[in-house]
Amino acid sequence: MQLERFTYDNKIVRNFGIATLVWGIIGMTVGLLAAMQLFKPAMNLGNQYTTFGRIRPLHTNAVIFAFVGNAIFMGVYYSLQRLLKARMFSDILSKIHFWGWQLIIVSAVITLPLGFTTSHEYAELEWPIDIAITIIWVVFGVNMFGTIIKRRERHLYVAIWFYIATFVTIAVLHIVNSFELPISFMKSYYVYAGVQDALVQWWYGHNAVAFFLTTPYLGMMYYFLPKMAGRPVYSYKLSILHFWSLIFIYIWAGPHHLLYTSLPGWAQSLGVAFSIMLIAPSWGGMINGLLTLRGAWDKVREDVTLKFMVVALTAYGMATFEGPMLSLKQINGVAHFTDWIVAHVHVGALGWNGFLTFGVLYWLIPRIYKTELYSKKLAGFHFWIGTLGILFYAIPMYWAGFTQGLMWKEFTNEGLLKYPNFLATTLQIIPMHVLRSIGGAMYLAGVIVMTYNLAKTMRSAKLVANEPAEAMPLSKEIVDHSAADKAWHRVLERKPMKFMVLSLIIILIGGMVEMMPTFTIQSNVPTIASVKPYSALELQGRDLYIREGCVNCHSQTVRPFRSETERYGEYSKAGEFVYDHPFLWGSKRTGPDLHRIGGKYSDAWHYNHLVDPTSMSPGSIMPPYPWLVNQQLDITTTASKIKAMQTLGVPYAVGYDQKANDDLKIQADQIAAELKQNNIKVKSDREIVAIIAYLQRLGTDIKANKTEIPTN
Repeated sequence: MQLERFTYDNKIVRNFGIATLVWGIIGMTVGLLAAMQLFKPAMNLGNQYTTFGRIRPLHTNAVIFAFVGNAIFMGVYYSLQRLLKARMFSDILSKIHFWGWQLIIVSAVITLPLGFTTSHEYAELEWPIDIAITIIWVVFGVNMFGTIIKRRERHLYVAIWFYIATFVTIAVLHIVNSFELPISFMKSYYVYAGVQDALVQWWYGHNAVAFFLTTPYLGMMYYFLPKMAGRPVYSYKLSILHFWSLIFIYIWAGPHHLLYTSLPGWAQSLGVAFSIMLIAPSWGGMINGLLTLRGAWDKVREDVTLKFMVVALTAYGMATFEGPMLSLKQINGVAHFTDWIVAHVHVGALGWNGFLTFGVLYWLIPRIYKTELYSKKLAGFHFWIGTLGILFYAIPMYWAGFTQGLMWKEFTNEGLLKYPNFLATTLQIIPMHVLRSIGGAMYLAGVIVMTYNLAKTMRSAKLVANEPAEAMPLSKEIVDHSAADKAWHRVLERKPMKFMVLSLIIILIGGMVEMMPTFTIQSNVPTIASVKPYSALELQGRDLYIREGCVNCHSQTVRPFRSETERYGEYSKAGEFVYDHPFLWGSKRTGPDLHRIGGKYSDAWHYNHLVDPTSMSPGSIMPPYPWLVNQQLDITTTASKIKAMQTLGVPYAVGYDQKANDDLKIQADQIAAELKQNNIKVKSDREIVAIIAYLQRLGTDIKANKTEIPTN
């Protein structure tokens, strides 16, 4: 049997590498701008398109799907070809994948600042872009599995297991979480509502972290770390245990984001139990990586790529230990909604994803250009300023989180809240936010230095676009006689489609067990007779609230703690959210919870607070929203929104869509008249009137139904 000659496609690897660098700088710069707004709101430049609420999802999408996403594809396209001894299945599909993914990112850059958002965390992009993501993901999958099928290596190496699990799970997560009813070209409502929507979102949100930020990076770790160290992976058996236990357990842990909410208690408990179990497989992967370097620590001291990998694995270990700890109810009760979670997330993002990406880039780019890295000193500088940047970022955020959690819960000896004014905690942690921004700037500086270093490296040589290679063809006639080759997993590694189906079954089990009872058993989401649909004006105001990204700073769920019921009012009930498409519980309290804000302040207070927050709350870091006074409310969409809600089961009366705007104008005129009595002249057709109507409705259903809505 003769060797077959072929080539590896390095051009697609280079393209994804350059995209990683470009989007990394853009995404981190937006993140730095958002961070600075939390101590200096004027950093939004007085522009409605650059407020924290609008650019925060732009930052998360840019660093997750643009920076990390392109890095994943760079690593997969490089390693997959070499592990399978085959060029990618289709150069055309590779190009469609690359340019399609970049267009999706550009569409996010355009739409999110414009306020086109679903409000689902890490899934804010509207329905046309969701469809585009689905198409491009299928293109990637066809290209990957096509390459696997035409491979010249019989067994699939461990890295490929993780790539397969990533593909199938992200596909399932994206599809299930994207069930939306389109209203217009860039507006939709989620099919799910309230508690059910929250469960689906955090099943998606947690597992987007698991299967986009973790499993593909573990696959890259299993390929690139042994290559860098010149040593085999420490344990094949441990990699098997690591892989199957990780993908099975991870999918169950989403409800730990919803502890102490109105999610059914059994679902919360399942989330906690499986989160604790996650420590074992997560640390199994970290140990397998670190022990691969046993006997190679002298090389680690000399090789900057290995330094990045060691810190990445350490950060992965820290984050995957802290995550389960944060899922314990006693700890979660203090940490949730605070900056502690921000610190936890960024240890993983900056340390695990960022540093592993940097190590791979420093190792990979010189190899596809057949040259040496331009400057090892600059790479060393990047390592140290990046490491210090993580510390300057994470430590102040941990401090801020501890401070917030404890201040929110502290009572005086007389049994009164010691800090009844939420703003007191905000002002207390401003110095920590300043330090966080310094850390972020240091980290970004390191990325810019790396980009310069790699650009000089690329300019010093020519890309080997089609790298020659040769390998024996894969023959079906070869029979393996060794006992090892007959082991169940070795046999499974030869059957990629069966491997994919088994992975799919494994990840579906947890999601189905957790979600199906919540959707099918009525007692899990009990109704409340006094809860009515939103009025037409309130519905429009709610959509403006979503457009402005208010949910990025304010939660809408009061937990059953004395500290919260004293500060905000009655704790939230599942039945209060049955008409909320989507849910808006939030995941961070930069400002106070708003679920019981309705009726607490006058319309004039809300008007002044939106136009100039510091006039009502001296020292507030909330930006002003003057455009809400100037912009006319678009009521041409009211009828279609009411019809959509009816389709989703909201009990508006038949034909109400035709007279909804009449009711809207009556309620708007009432609010404008009340404002006029307080010497505030504003037209009743302004956006600010609709937002005031929505805010005044929040949490009032269980006390009194102020606005009667015609229902069937």
